[in-house]
Formats: sequence, structure tokens, C-alpha cells
Amino acid sequence: MMNLNALAHFPPLTLYFVFIWSLIWKGLALWKAARDSQRNWFVLMLIINTAGLLEIAYLFFFAKKKMLLTDLKFWGKQEK
Repeated sequence: MMNLNALAHFPPLTLYFVFIWSLIWKGLALWKAARDSQRNWFVLMLIINTAGLLEIAYLFFFAKKKMLLTDLKFWGKQEK
């Protein structure tokens, strides 16, 4: 069992980074699961917090339409 005082030893900036990282991946994965009508995945990802690991696994391996690394390059040139 994890001691809750152990979190006090992490720098706050690290905790913020992990929170934002997890929030971004969770948002992407929940959005995709909802759009693809994958209710079981949606509920699983909503309840279990894995700092983005479950969400990344879903997006790249288990989703109906798997995400590609090129899908993450939104800052490059946009094709019309």
C-alpha cells in the first residue's frame, strides 16, 4: 500500500506535468471511444487512472480505427 506522504516528495511541477499528460490522453481516448460506441472501453478508461498508459494502448492498439503517429503531428503543414 502506498504511503500518501510519499507524494509530498515529488516536485509540484512533476505532478502538474503528469496531470496534464493524463488529462490530454484521457480526453482523446474517451472522445474516440464515445464516437465509436465502445461503451466498455469508455467506462473502463473513465474509472481507471493509469497516467495515460491505458488510454495510449486503447488509441494505438484496441480502437476500431487505430491512431497513427502521423495523426499526432497537428503542428505541421495542413493538407487541403
